[in-house]
Amino acid sequence: MGDQFCSLVFTLSNITLIGCVYSQGLDADWRKCGSASRLWPLAFILGVLPFLARLIQSFRRYADSKLSTHLINAGKYGAGIVNYLCYFIWRHRGSHYDAAFALWCLCNSFYSIYACIWDFLMDWSILRPHSRYFLLRQELVYTNHVFMYYFAIATNILLRASWVFYIPVNGPDVMLRSFILGSLEIVRRVIWNFYRLENEHLGNIDQYRVTREVPLPYTLPFEVRGDLEEEIPERAPWAVTVR
Repeated sequence: MGDQFCSLVFTLSNITLIGCVYSQGLDADWRKCGSASRLWPLAFILGVLPFLARLIQSFRRYADSKLSTHLINAGKYGAGIVNYLCYFIWRHRGSHYDAAFALWCLCNSFYSIYACIWDFLMDWSILRPHSRYFLLRQELVYTNHVFMYYFAIATNILLRASWVFYIPVNGPDVMLRSFILGSLEIVRRVIWNFYRLENEHLGNIDQYRVTREVPLPYTLPFEVRGDLEEEIPERAPWAVTVR
């Protein structure tokens, strides 16, 4: 659930904008509720709350398991927070193409590459060498639509890098660009969900979490039928059936 909210930065951060516009009225000065308002820091806090929650969760999981992968995952969410901090600072300074914009581009490039690699290697468990399916993994659920995996890979890369839409000087207003990119991020997350759930399902099968009966390391001296494990005694040769 936390990952879903991480794709709603635009939606969460605009809660303050909606409240401000509603209280001030839809007049010509509605833009004063935007990045130049005193509520802009609150918009940043609301936007990165999911990242902060996942960051804390990753540190907690590392403390419990001592697995370094949780620290790497925490680094991803930390990079996301820094990325959006630079973005909100750039917007608050007037969205000019200055040093703040260059810093945000640098941070966003790092975060996009970091998150995309994590998507592929950990969340989807693809790009495995010597796998049955090229650049994928040994086991697939959607075997009749293998091409969709490659479509998802290309789409994930493109949408992770869609922030470059901010770079052209001429073009739509920055607020319109934010809306478009926020919508595209939701589309990316929907596609991501299919392959993340598939990978989770296959992982559960490997760990016998979704099987009806867990194989035991020894042989039982009786037959197991259905959900009830009842001992079926061997019939004596002298037994008589009563009718």
